[in-house]
Amino acid sequence: MMKTIIGIDVGGSTTKICGFRGDKLLEPLLVKATDPVASVYGGFGKFTAQNGISLADIDRVMITGVGSAYISEDIYGITTQHVSEFVSTGRGGLYLTGIGEAIIVSMGTGTALVHAKGKNIEYLGGTGIGGGTLIGLSKKILGVQSVDIISQLAENGDLNRVDLRIGDITDRELSPTLLMETTAANFGKVSDIATQGDLAMGILNLVFETIAMMSIFAARSHGLKDIILTGNLTAIKQSSVNFESTGKLFGFNFRTPEHSQYATVIGAALTYFD
Repeated sequence: MMKTIIGIDVGGSTTKICGFRGDKLLEPLLVKATDPVASVYGGFGKFTAQNGISLADIDRVMITGVGSAYISEDIYGITTQHVSEFVSTGRGGLYLTGIGEAIIVSMGTGTALVHAKGKNIEYLGGTGIGGGTLIGLSKKILGVQSVDIISQLAENGDLNRVDLRIGDITDRELSPTLLMETTAANFGKVSDIATQGDLAMGILNLVFETIAMMSIFAARSHGLKDIILTGNLTAIKQSSVNFESTGKLFGFNFRTPEHSQYATVIGAALTYFD
């Protein structure tokens, strides 16, 4: 029987698991838990049960993520190999899009950027702006910390009551990339009548625009136009719209592939084949 490779990505609040049976990707799984060890073993059991995988079918477990340090022994006696999170993100991003070179953006609690070209992966740095920023600001400003509710509120939001735009400070466009609707200052024009939806939209825009511009700077420095978005924030409805708009403005191609949330764990599993 064809052996299965299991990938596990242990994050701060979620653990993701995927598998390859030969070259076929099995549907990834996400579990939420505050205890990394419990989430690994619980998620592992659920994933193998759902896919009819016995322990004897598994050749290797490839594990990555900040919480993987808590796993120091082989899982259920199966050889368990630790993999660089940045390498995993790069490999996963290229695999999901089928392109050979790009900037890969991993949007989790914070944001990391890597340059991936084939199997050569370079960590470029990152920013503390990410999902943690989104939830923290929303909790204090809106009294809400559910990402789904924040996204729902933002659907009826109006950035004109939150952000300062170029059109607010000049009567003409300053350059081809500084259009009248371009943001001059996030939260630079918060109106007294700004609604919860306006503020939610403003918070999302702050996070997405910051990540988009950092990604563009990284792509520009490497002479690239393709930027691949991965991580949990890609699941937010407003993500693709915001990034596509910013990318179009500056001439860059933001891609959100299928299974974008699982790029890192997929990449971890793929490193087995190196």
